[in-house]
Amino acid sequence: MSFFDNVYEVVKKIPYGMVMSYGDIAELLGNKKMSRQVGWALHVNPSPETIPCYRVVNRFGQVSRAFAFGGENRQRQLLEQEGVIFDKKGCVKPCFFVSKRI
Repeated sequence: MSFFDNVYEVVKKIPYGMVMSYGDIAELLGNKKMSRQVGWALHVNPSPETIPCYRVVNRFGQVSRAFAFGGENRQRQLLEQEGVIFDKKGCVKPCFFVSKRI
């Protein structure tokens, strides 16, 4: 499997109502310096219906300004529909981050 395929498999395992960071996914796949490549993989997500890329946020818990499937407001809306809560600075509250061992 390619790196992108591995990213998609990890993202599919992020539970409903939870998030992971790009860096967490990169670290889980063996190289925490590959977070940008995780972002690239998600930007070209071949199946957004089954690969919930909106559950991936930056290291601060912020949604992507370049969310490929409707922009940052859409990503936040999708997360809020799953019960994810943001603080006043627009960051996902820490309790919604899933363990790196999914």
